[in-house]
Amino acid sequence: MKKRIVRITAALCAAALLAGCGSISSKDGGYYATEAAAQESYNYDSVAGSVDSGLVPENAAEAATDETAQKIIYNASLSMESTDFDTTREALMAAVEANGAWLESTSLYGTEKDHDRTADYTVRVPVGSYRAFLAAVGDAGSVLNISESAENITSSYIDVQARLSALETQRDRLNALADQAETTADLLEIESQLSDVQYQLENYTRQLRSMDQQVSYSTVDIYLREVATLTPTGVTFGERIADAFGGGWDAFVGFLQGLVIALVYLWPVLLIAVVVVFILRKVWKKRPKKEKLPKPAQTPPPAEYPVKPGDGPKPKY
Repeated sequence: MKKRIVRITAALCAAALLAGCGSISSKDGGYYATEAAAQESYNYDSVAGSVDSGLVPENAAEAATDETAQKIIYNASLSMESTDFDTTREALMAAVEANGAWLESTSLYGTEKDHDRTADYTVRVPVGSYRAFLAAVGDAGSVLNISESAENITSSYIDVQARLSALETQRDRLNALADQAETTADLLEIESQLSDVQYQLENYTRQLRSMDQQVSYSTVDIYLREVATLTPTGVTFGERIADAFGGGWDAFVGFLQGLVIALVYLWPVLLIAVVVVFILRKVWKKRPKKEKLPKPAQTPPPAEYPVKPGDGPKPKY
């Protein structure tokens, strides 16, 4: 009996050591290994209708499904504005549907009445449609800027695969030992080990599926803002000057429209002010005028020196 227990214990230890050969660093069942040297980021200005990826290769879809290819997660973030908010939103939703993408989250702020609406979208796009989706977004509105990033998770992916392979081998070994168990105590000990191995298998399987999904579907964050005048996006000095002139005129027209609307909103106040001024003028006119007192006669100032007789002008003969 003692020899049997020793053999089973030795077999369990060997299985545990076999699984440990393919272990990786983990925390709470998640992978946190990142490769800073393999992570790239691009940030550049763009204009409406000309958004294109300078980061994602054309064969990214094939690489995502190729087991021997690098596992790279592509992400993008765009900031855009539009004078026709509803039309731009519809164009974005059409681009999502046309490229097989789906909305992970969406938020809408502001009101149509105040023309200050903003929207935040997080879109998951198949990596094969990533370029086409960005081009469609560029056609939908005026893109102010776009930033892209690529994270290479190949090492983490390989580590998780090795861990899974080692755990599967350990599970098969424990199943074989369970078939050979002769006592209930031995069987319970083996089943306890099997339960722990199965839990780890499911955990790492979820991690691998999450990695596959992130590699196959890029994440694109879009920020859309409603504006009265588009921000100039010309790339040359002349184009910027032309955009500035057009924007200045649009801003002046918008100011006049806002002033008229404000006056319409304030018509009760203006009416009351006119009535008050009219009444004050009537009251002022009815007030009796004060009588003007006559001015006192002015006496000539005394001579500085007294006039003596004989000092006056002499008569002519």
